[in-house]
Amino acid sequence: MRILIVEDERKLAQVLVTALQGEHYETVVAPTGSEGFLRANAEAFDLVVLDLMLPGRNGLEILQTLRQRHLQTPVLILTARDGLEDRVLGLDLGADDYLIKPFALPELLARIRALLRRGRSPEVFRLKTGDLELDLVTRRAVRGDRLLDLTVREFELLEYLLRHQGHLVSREMLAREVWREPRRATPLDNVIDVQMARLRKKVDAEAGQRLIHTVRGVGFVLKEGEP
Repeated sequence: MRILIVEDERKLAQVLVTALQGEHYETVVAPTGSEGFLRANAEAFDLVVLDLMLPGRNGLEILQTLRQRHLQTPVLILTARDGLEDRVLGLDLGADDYLIKPFALPELLARIRALLRRGRSPEVFRLKTGDLELDLVTRRAVRGDRLLDLTVREFELLEYLLRHQGHLVSREMLAREVWREPRRATPLDNVIDVQMARLRKKVDAEAGQRLIHTVRGVGFVLKEGEP
């Protein structure tokens, strides 16, 4: 499970990271509202822990814009504001839960577990975008009326891209989640790029519309239309 922490208080952010990593969650910290907004839009997270008073963009503005863009990632608000109006406004704008500072870590962890259970989608056996479809049971990939002849690694890559379709997927994410080598001494960038080029050729070469796009210097996006 991947959790984005948008918090500008460095000590509190580190306490949250330590507590969440102790529960085996992967954490990413954004110290400003602007960075938090960009990462929440560009990357895939299972939960966002969002402070309200932030430099760059405040938490309510971030929350409202994410919901307007139909991003349904669960959001837990952290704030020193304890007024009823503030809590009502946050919930009305799309927050899933609200915790007042200072708070007890066991309560925070319990609320996070509850939100992750609530936000967990049912098991999916088919992944689809446009005319591309992946059957996870039979391990068949089809683009239009073409059966794609994929290697095991190419299938895993395509599955990961489809599960994160519309979101930026970095090479670091692929090394960690597909290759399962987060601490490799030498980067896997060249290996990933070669595999991605082969996959793109099979998926997009004979199609009228590209689905796999490279974001130069950052990673890849699978979506209909330009990224």
